[in-house]
Amino acid sequence: MAEPPEHGPSLSVPRLLDAIDRDILQILQSDGRASIRSVAERVHVSRANAYARINRLIDNGVIRGFGARVNHERAGHSTSAYITLKIVQNSWRTVREQLRMLPGASHIALVGGDFDVLLLVHTPDNRALRELVLTRLQAIPEVLSTRTLLVFEEEDLEPDR
Repeated sequence: MAEPPEHGPSLSVPRLLDAIDRDILQILQSDGRASIRSVAERVHVSRANAYARINRLIDNGVIRGFGARVNHERAGHSTSAYITLKIVQNSWRTVREQLRMLPGASHIALVGGDFDVLLLVHTPDNRALRELVLTRLQAIPEVLSTRTLLVFEEEDLEPDR
């Protein structure tokens, strides 16, 4: 089995989130472009309070960043697949760095069970997926085996903006 994931930046001991923090997170997950003013109004705090809370959530690593949710098919990546990998014991960090460099890789997870890594990729077509698996993934020395699960249909569970 692969080694456990390394810890991120040295962050202070996590503090429990209160109801306002959870509401702020829900708003920002729904609309990462929401203004401080809008967030403050919706959670019934001052703008300064909302600003301070959001910065604290960022500083504490609760909010890891802001981004766009992409419709991969409309962006020219109509083929998606989950790929399971078995890797050499204690090679997680090395493999993770190589997986991050793969075109179309959108999620990487170290997991327990019958395989070690779960990778989600989006490619333009099946030919590009085949090339990614057979040429790029299987060429990583620490990758012992792969299994590809083609995604037929997917649904984003995050609320629409």
